[in-house]
Amino acid sequence: MAPDALGPGRPGLLSICIVNWETRDLLAACLRSLREHPFSGPSETIVVDNGSQDGSADLVRTQFPEVTLIANPSNLGYAAGTNQALRAAQGEWLLLLNSDTEVQGASLDALVACLRRHPEAGGASAHLLNPDGTVQPSVRAFPAPWPMLCEAAGLARLFPGVRLFSSYRMRWWGHDTEIAIDQPTSSALLLRREALQHVGLLDEEFLSAGFGTDIDLCLRLHRAGRRLVYCPSAPIIHHLGASTIKLGAARLAQSHAGLVRINRKHYPGMRHLPRRALVRAISRLSLWPRLRRLRRQARKEQP
Repeated sequence: MAPDALGPGRPGLLSICIVNWETRDLLAACLRSLREHPFSGPSETIVVDNGSQDGSADLVRTQFPEVTLIANPSNLGYAAGTNQALRAAQGEWLLLLNSDTEVQGASLDALVACLRRHPEAGGASAHLLNPDGTVQPSVRAFPAPWPMLCEAAGLARLFPGVRLFSSYRMRWWGHDTEIAIDQPTSSALLLRREALQHVGLLDEEFLSAGFGTDIDLCLRLHRAGRRLVYCPSAPIIHHLGASTIKLGAARLAQSHAGLVRINRKHYPGMRHLPRRALVRAISRLSLWPRLRRLRRQARKEQP
């Protein structure tokens, strides 16, 4: 995607970009939260519906007429849908917001204020919460060879408080301080238009669910000198995986494929590693948390 894919934006305008696929009820809750907790300045909301069959597009048309709707006849994928919204957006500030989120309080103002405090930053990540109010881990280091090796070998599990070994999942950090970060989820990620003009839009070569797309964007911003900042004063509820869970077993396969593409694209040394070996390492990386949950559950069930 050419760096000049976006034209100039309107100063002070916040553009909220939402891609939806088969999450009608959650989308309704998300849009209601934007009504209840609006940005204090001028804003616009753009929803791209990727061929949903659950009435999502009709919901937007009838219940949220203030929202700009782009209704695709089929599922073009997360990256392509997001790029549609970004091209339609007119704002200086561009918020990528999942359809399974709910804005809380003055979170939108807090995100914009965070970017204003950090003019060198390309984006700011919201403080994601689970529906029960607990913190949802949403930031990781870039999946470079060393952090991934530590996860796959179990070193991060053995030494969770040692940054050298647990840098990928950042177990040493409590998501409670405003710090520079590598890779936040794009569930609620505010981007500076100028930074996105510089690095280009999302890479549409990633598979339909977009696994890895946000990592790729963050890596490009980082290498362009536009760091990202975590904003703990911007809480947003995230119903984790509400859309991607519909992919079933394909969800894990696409997640692995996304990480393989990231490593092939951004870490030249990994291009020479056999694909099977790389997939095996990534599989172990994703299985560790599942194994820990199963072990904890087994211990609880013991008499």
